[in-house]
Amino acid sequence: MAFKKDSVMGTMVFIISLSLVCSFMITGTAEILKERKLVKKRDEVQQFVLKAAGVESNSSDFRELFTSRVQPKLVDLESGQFIEHENILDFDGRMAAINPETSRKPKKDTAKIKSRADQIRIFEVFDDQGELTSIVMPIYGKGLWSMIYGYLAVEPDLNTIKNIVFYEHGETPGIADFVTDPEWNALWQGKKLFDEKGKIAIKVVKGGAKAGDVHGVDGVSGATRTGVGIQKAVEFWFGVEGYQNFLHTFAKTEVK
Repeated sequence: MAFKKDSVMGTMVFIISLSLVCSFMITGTAEILKERKLVKKRDEVQQFVLKAAGVESNSSDFRELFTSRVQPKLVDLESGQFIEHENILDFDGRMAAINPETSRKPKKDTAKIKSRADQIRIFEVFDDQGELTSIVMPIYGKGLWSMIYGYLAVEPDLNTIKNIVFYEHGETPGIADFVTDPEWNALWQGKKLFDEKGKIAIKVVKGGAKAGDVHGVDGVSGATRTGVGIQKAVEFWFGVEGYQNFLHTFAKTEVK
C-alpha cells in the first residue's frame, strides 16, 4: 500500500523509520565505544603492571612484553587459591568490590575502602628464561581526600618489595604529587613488608626513615595524611583480610 508523503500516515511511517535507523546507529556506536574503552583499560593495566614489575617497555611493545612475560590470575582472597576465569584482563575489580554479591565489608577497615571484593586479580611476572621475578598486586586505600590506587610488586620471597606505582588519586595538587614521583616510589624498592615474626612492619616515617631501616620509607613533609593512607592501604592488603591467605598458599605450593 502506498502512502502519500505529506499524509498523516506517511509522516508516521517516516518518523518510525528514522527512529529505527537512529536507534541502530546509536547501538552500533555504543558497542564500538564500549570495545574501545575496554581496550584502553587493558592497555593501562598492562603498562602499569609492567612498570610495577620493573620491566622496561614503550608504546609499541608493551602488549607483546605483557603477553610473553606476565600471567594474570584471579585469586579468591578467603581461600587464597587461584580460580578459573575467562578474560581476566577484563575483570572489573571495582565493580566486584561494590557489588554486595561479590564483596564483603572488612572487619577492620584500616584502609577505609568500605567494601572488599571476594576475588582479586594478581599478576605473575617472569624473565626471559621463565623464572618468576615478581608478583604484582593491586592496592588501594583512602588518603586525605581521595582513594589512592596503585600496584605493589613483591619479589619471589614474598617479602621484599620490588617496586610500587600509583596511577590514580585525587589528593592535593602539588603537595601530594610525590605519590606518582618515581624518586619517591623508588624508596620502597628493597624494603621488607614483614618482620622476623611475619607481622606487617612497613612504615611511612614522618621526618624520614633511619639509615638501615628495612621497613621504613621516608614520608613527605606537608603530606602526612596521604603518606599514612598509603601505609594503611599496604598494611590492609597484606594483612589477614587482604593477600595473607594467598601469600601463605602460594609459598606452600609455588615457591621452591
